[in-house]
Order: sequence, then structure tokens, then C-alpha cells
Amino acid sequence: MFGSRLAGWLLAGVCATLAGGALAGEQKYEPLSASVRASLHRSVADQASPRRGVLAQDEGAAWLLEMSRRMERQIPDTGERENFLITVHYEATRAGLDPQLVLGVIHVESRFRKYAVSRAGARGYMQVMPFWVKLIGEEEQNLFSLRINLRYGCTILRHYLDIERGDLYRALGRYNGSLGKSRYPNAVLRAWRDGWEAPRGAVVQKANAEAPARKAIKRPKATNYLGDS
Repeated sequence: MFGSRLAGWLLAGVCATLAGGALAGEQKYEPLSASVRASLHRSVADQASPRRGVLAQDEGAAWLLEMSRRMERQIPDTGERENFLITVHYEATRAGLDPQLVLGVIHVESRFRKYAVSRAGARGYMQVMPFWVKLIGEEEQNLFSLRINLRYGCTILRHYLDIERGDLYRALGRYNGSLGKSRYPNAVLRAWRDGWEAPRGAVVQKANAEAPARKAIKRPKATNYLGDS
């Protein structure tokens, strides 16, 4: 009894914290064709683990060092922080996304809290709604797991980008469940630009060799979002 009450208090506290400091998402359920469900299922079911790959090279090491420096306040432990960044880079590039964009999404969605839960029930770093596990995943997949949460989040954002033909502004709106409103896309784009833009010369791999061809992401021009609320 006490354990369940404690869990409830903790959940309420996390939700309250998110409400005050992050724009936690609520992806909307939309019927998917069998082919799309199968494709998304293959994407999240792949058991491949993050590899340092390009990050082992000089420029990759510089990227990891710089991003780790910027993230000291969010994730104080060095080993945990580097593992997080390596996983972000791997899952983002695997989905054909810029890792810096994904860092911007995480910054706005959860403020880098692994066990964040929104009032709508979205979970983890990228605030993934649990219905996605039933829709395209496996019952045992835990959305609080670093790799699984990022795998789902990146796969879902890529899916929305494909639906919107590379229009990042609209795809971000879909991801947050606020399509047609400017607040969330503007917040992510600001976080990307002001906090997580890659240092000049750093390696940002757009997609790994195994990823299918992707539509180019149309990053909104500055006039589309700067100064908006």
C-alpha cells in the first residue's frame, strides 16, 4: 500500500516538475497502414547497439567532448553523460536525423530527465506515449530504457518528417501533439540553435549506410520562428 502511494507521489512530482519546466509531448494516435506499421516495427525491433563509429575519429571525439562539456549540469556523471551522447548520436543518425536536433527535442520535452512522465503519460527523455509500444513494438520494451526511448523517439520523429515531406516545423508539431501551434516548434528550434548547435568542423553524420534514402529535412528559416512565443 505504502509503495503504491509513494509511486503515486513520485509520479505527481515528476509531472508537476515537467509542467513548470518542459513542454512534454503527447503524440496523437493515428491509424497506420499495415505496411507503415511493419516498417516502424522493424525500426524499433532492431537490437543493434550504439557504436562509437565515427565518434572514435578525431572530429567525433571533439564533438563528444564539446557536447559533454555543455551537458554537465543536466547529467553530472561523466560516464553516464558520454553513454547518453553516444546513444543519441547513434539513434539519430540511424533514423536520418541531426543529433543536434534530437538534443533540442530532449531539452524541450524532458529537460534530460530519464524518468520524466507527463500528465498525458508520455515517458522518458523523448516523452514517448505508451500506445506506440502496443502499436509498433513489443510488450516487454521499457520506454524508460535509454536506448529504447531514443529508438522510439527518433523513429517517430522520422515518421512524422516523412509524412510532412521533410517539413520540420510541422513534424515537430505532430511530435508534440500540437500541430498548427508555434510554441513547441519554436522552443525546439531555439534550443537547437542556442544550446546544441554542433561546433564548427564537428562530425554530424546524417544517416548511416544501412538507413534507407530519406527526404531532406527542411529546416525553417529564422524568420519562421525567431521572436515567436
